[in-house]
Amino acid sequence: MIKALVTGGAGFIGSHIVDLLLEMGLKVIVLDNFSTGRPENLSHQQHQNDLSLHQVDIDDYKKMEPFFRGVDWVFHMAALADIVPSIQQPFPYHQSNVDGTMCVLEASRKHKIKRLIYAGSSSCYGIPDKYPTSESAEIRPQYPYAFAKNIGEQYVMHWGQVYNLPVLSLRMFNVYGTRSRTSGTYGAVFGVFLAQKLAGKPYTVVGDGTQTRDFTYVTDVAAAYIKAAQSDLQQDIINIGSGGTYSINRLVELLEGEVIYVPKRPGEPDCTFADMTKARQLLNWEPEVSLEEGVGKILENIDYWKEAPVWDVNSIDEATKDWFKYLSD
Repeated sequence: MIKALVTGGAGFIGSHIVDLLLEMGLKVIVLDNFSTGRPENLSHQQHQNDLSLHQVDIDDYKKMEPFFRGVDWVFHMAALADIVPSIQQPFPYHQSNVDGTMCVLEASRKHKIKRLIYAGSSSCYGIPDKYPTSESAEIRPQYPYAFAKNIGEQYVMHWGQVYNLPVLSLRMFNVYGTRSRTSGTYGAVFGVFLAQKLAGKPYTVVGDGTQTRDFTYVTDVAAAYIKAAQSDLQQDIINIGSGGTYSINRLVELLEGEVIYVPKRPGEPDCTFADMTKARQLLNWEPEVSLEEGVGKILENIDYWKEAPVWDVNSIDEATKDWFKYLSD
């Protein structure tokens, strides 16, 4: 029986990967420090004998390393996310996303794992020159989160090159869906909008709302990770997107409700749009959930965000002041 280990497996994307692995009949080990992940994300699997959940920091090598014994597949999903906190406190982002990744790599190397799939981020492209954006585009991280995630990816590729560790990185574009984070940090647009919808407040749209994002539903992303683990590919980087790009105005149209506008932010692209050529050709993977279907699934489970903070113009202005301070030209 294949044994899989998922760092950050109680988190948003990681918990959906765990679901698929258990459906396949695999034994699954989850490592999570619950800084953003929630045990409740796996509560529906609590009676699974093939699942074990452990509270561990990935940058604590001594505590983490023994869990890799006998593991075949490693899905390295654990990371600190969000832009503003990474600007305000860059050290924890380096510690988690770079040092933690090196610990995962070394534990994987010691125990001779057969596959390691890294959670790459399309934020490494910054503001690209071309859309759709391919994996060969110039790397232009605009803030410490994006920089640390890309440095982590470079470690992954380097360990593959030097130690022949079988690694892949999937660079994800704007993943959304059920179980996304509800933490107090101002961040991903869906979490902000869903809390506002529950509170009956207007949606705070950045700029004029015509900017577009490659919104990719989480179960499609999880399926791509399984495809990557099952493949024979090594030492490669692959974009994972929806096959389209959608305006924020279209999103609020689907969510329904009033809109107010907040200033456009520096360092953010007007568009994110993945070139999916490699994903289609090398992984034989296609996303299945349309934006309309995905938003419908979220609205069916909207109570999940009932404890998320409700942002307004004033609180957003306060939360993002360092964004403008450090990233403005």
